[in-house]
Amino acid sequence: MTPLKKSLILIFVVLFIDQSVKIWIKTHMMLGQEFPVFGHWFIIHFVENNGMAFGMELDWKFGKIFLSVFRIFAVVLIGWYLVRLSRKNVNQWLLYSVALVFVGAIGNIIDSVFYGVIFSDSYSQVATLFPPEGGYSSFLHGKVVDMLYFPIIEGRYPDWFPFYSGESFIFFRPVFNIADSAITIGISIILIFQKKFFKEN
Repeated sequence: MTPLKKSLILIFVVLFIDQSVKIWIKTHMMLGQEFPVFGHWFIIHFVENNGMAFGMELDWKFGKIFLSVFRIFAVVLIGWYLVRLSRKNVNQWLLYSVALVFVGAIGNIIDSVFYGVIFSDSYSQVATLFPPEGGYSSFLHGKVVDMLYFPIIEGRYPDWFPFYSGESFIFFRPVFNIADSAITIGISIILIFQKKFFKEN
């Protein structure tokens, strides 16, 4: 089996898992609901991201549309780069890493593009898939579903610590999803092994 075919299988498997988990979360949990998986350090906590990573948003009228279209454009470029790499004699792990970034981007794009149309909202209720009255938003205005929460360490900053003296902290605070994980893993592998992947002939 060629590295490209293996990459396509990887893309399909990760995308299937990502979307299956998100659909289960949307159809079984209300926004803000959570349950522990491994004690207090791994929790399934349902939140929705209305913008970019870590909840940042483009705060202007067409910001959400711009972000969704930009994501689609970026995925097309990554897909083109993946096919181009597959035609060269590159390290197969570079191919798999780019495939992870590609599928992660696709996973979150599906949320942004379609979830607003196919789901009812999750405020104080469990969402319905394909509700008869229509979705909670319009095409390109969906929210990204996040659920993986790892509050591994909780404590307080010491009094001598600048800016945050005495305030509480949680590590790791961001809530993310499987698509985010795929992007992070893919980029991390590329950065760690860049000298090996991009060595000059």
